[in-house]
Amino acid sequence: MKQYRYPAVLTIAGSDSGGGAGIQADLKTFSALGCYGTSAITAVTVQNTLGVTGIHSIPSGIVEGQIKAVMDDIVPLAIKIGMVHSSELAMTISDTLKAYTNTPIVFDPVMVATSGDKLIKDDTVSVLKQVLFPMTMLITPNLDEAEILVQQKINNVEEMRTAAKSLLQTGCFAVLLKGGHLKSKKLYDVYIDQKGEEKIFESTYIKSENVHGTGCTLSSAIAAYLSLGCTLIDAITKAREYIHNAIFYGQHVKTGHGHGPLNHFFNPQKLQLYEME
Repeated sequence: MKQYRYPAVLTIAGSDSGGGAGIQADLKTFSALGCYGTSAITAVTVQNTLGVTGIHSIPSGIVEGQIKAVMDDIVPLAIKIGMVHSSELAMTISDTLKAYTNTPIVFDPVMVATSGDKLIKDDTVSVLKQVLFPMTMLITPNLDEAEILVQQKINNVEEMRTAAKSLLQTGCFAVLLKGGHLKSKKLYDVYIDQKGEEKIFESTYIKSENVHGTGCTLSSAIAAYLSLGCTLIDAITKAREYIHNAIFYGQHVKTGHGHGPLNHFFNPQKLQLYEME
């Protein structure tokens, strides 16, 4: 009798009680794209569309246990990392994932929420660069995060290219520097990898207050498409299209009194099945 499996993806990230970002956005994205979502929660945030009012870090041993429980049993085909609140957690995640080097990792270095609230301790940034970045296939910082990482202002696409090249020196395979915070009619994301390939992705700006969780959703969509067998460039291309549509179809929906979520389920896909050999 034939046996099948789902394309599983693991998200290692914080929980958003408002449901728009973090673990909740990741699992919605995996489901919408036909993948089986699993999770390891790094922190619990007290959060809604108006902002973050509290953060409780999960003990490192529990985070380690969650990761191992998923990796050793369900065996996800890709991993997304999001909010890593402390240097201790960064070290724990790095040490744990060293046993699973064949699984591609997409890391969204979440540092500041859409509301402007800080989500990371000051001493964590250098540890992320030292221990987690070298393990990843792709890092996906936005402009604010990239400015913190490279310690310089970024005002245009050329400066984005310079910053992306600098971030590549941390040892990650590729960088996708997101330019959504540059105010213009066109949005540009800069891609560069260790093989020397460079690409500038372009999309049209959509005016919307409902952009909470955009970064979480993009990185989890890239991980989902990797689990479905896409190349990295194709995964990024499809994930950006998914994000564009999720913003477009959610722009006129009112959720809460602040920055609302995307419409993750504008066109949900059936859960995929793969025949096991």
